Amino acid sequence: MKKTTLLQKIINAPYLLWSALFIIAPMIMVIYYAFTDSAGNPTFDNIMQIGDYASTFMLSISYGAVATVICLIIAYPFAYFLAQSGVSFQRMSVMLVMLPMWMSFLIRTYSWLTILGESGVLNRIFGLVGLGPFHMLNTGAAVILGMVYNYLPYMILPIYTVMAKMDNSLVEAAQDLGSSKLHCLRRVIIPLSVPGIASGITMVFVPSVSTFYITQKLGGGQITLIGDVIEAQFQSAYNYNLGAALSLVLMVMILICLGVLNYFTDSDDDGGVVI
Repeated sequence: MKKTTLLQKIINAPYLLWSALFIIAPMIMVIYYAFTDSAGNPTFDNIMQIGDYASTFMLSISYGAVATVICLIIAYPFAYFLAQSGVSFQRMSVMLVMLPMWMSFLIRTYSWLTILGESGVLNRIFGLVGLGPFHMLNTGAAVILGMVYNYLPYMILPIYTVMAKMDNSLVEAAQDLGSSKLHCLRRVIIPLSVPGIASGITMVFVPSVSTFYITQKLGGGQITLIGDVIEAQFQSAYNYNLGAALSLVLMVMILICLGVLNYFTDSDDDGGVVI
């Protein structure tokens, strides 16, 4: 037993070291700067200033929520169709979904400037039929579009992974018992896919709320989310303490999302089915 315990410790050592260096240590630094001033003295002034950015937090949450809902609406039927397709088609489709992720996030976002611009691709197409030009850049819709485009794969893949492992005999049993397709979807398929949905929501909502590059490029500085404020505190104002306090709030939000995710993806419960 002692040899097994020692072996487990040796195997876990790299992971524990990685967690200590890149997870625990940064969190400690954020907490330290959030509760100190520029001279290193303990203070709650940074936390008290968070209330001044309440509207920015709400705007960030609303944008992140809208982007997450749109991603879910697009990803769920696509993932279901993909899971019901042949193996070769699934492999090709998953590769196509992941293909944009192999490119730089900055390049993917910047490319939308040439698509949505006043003389961009879309306005040129509209011009061929006598429409436009339309003002699409530097708007909230452009920012949400950028979020959906960049984070949609993070919604598709978890849902598809869960649906691909789904036991189709449960669906067939529900249909044999007289369930309609809509009833079967609502009472069988969706409950079974809840872990994938929860994972996808977390993976899309968290980066959407904290993003700043998308708003800078597609929002043109007209829309300010909390990620922009934090980035400005570190890059322009050099107010690391306030930036850390704002980051601490985002960390709490992330922990809440992870708590919700763990609740729906309990290892002892792979998703309930209610007939």
